[in-house]
Amino acid sequence: MEKPPSSEVKTAAVLVIGDEILSGRTQDTNTNYIARFLGLKGIDLKEARVVGDVQGEIVAALNALRAAYDFVFTTGGIGPTHDDITADAVAAAFGAGIGFHPEAYALLEARYGKAGFNPMRQRMARIPHGAALIENRVSAAPGFQIGNVFVLAGVPAIARAMLETLVLPQGPKVHAVTITAPIAEGRVAERLAAIQKDQPETAIGSYPFYTADGAFGVQLVVRGRDDGAVQAAAAAIEAHLRGFGVAAQRVI
Repeated sequence: MEKPPSSEVKTAAVLVIGDEILSGRTQDTNTNYIARFLGLKGIDLKEARVVGDVQGEIVAALNALRAAYDFVFTTGGIGPTHDDITADAVAAAFGAGIGFHPEAYALLEARYGKAGFNPMRQRMARIPHGAALIENRVSAAPGFQIGNVFVLAGVPAIARAMLETLVLPQGPKVHAVTITAPIAEGRVAERLAAIQKDQPETAIGSYPFYTADGAFGVQLVVRGRDDGAVQAAAAAIEAHLRGFGVAAQRVI
């Protein structure tokens, strides 16, 4: 069951862990999904970092982020191989011990069978002391939560499945309006600053693009928690665009 909305806006950060991300071998799609997931919860994602498989770097980044934001979500580094060191790094960051979690061990032993549950797979049952398990409905190997840190798998399908099991506070909704127009953003930029000043409760973003035939276009996105202010800013932008004789279109 969803928790009732809170007037307090919560903040979050994502820490992506893995040499494969930094080398370009693997593309990070988890941050995008987490950002959208948190947006629906009314939680503001404020920062994302990527670090390699170096325990000291993971510990330093994690301690900085968990002190700065209400929630931290890590992805990657909780598999069975030697370079999966996230659990150890998280334990070190919290000054906690680490060992086999009875429930995690039983879940994994049941999945692989006694013969298949080799020492490397057993590594996935090592959980920092005091952490709570996060269910993994895809491959059984759990994530975990300790303090305000949620440790998720790196495989996107598994990370998403883990996210869906979390009960997070529902913050005030973010409203958004996207307006697309066939005009160069440099022609409309000056007035946007004035509209932003008139509606300080909103954030206005400008995102240029090229059409298939090489023409200029721009998407103007208005976001905010006050829907009236968002609608007023969007209407002002549309009026501004009409002054250039271009057909603006709201994107649903």
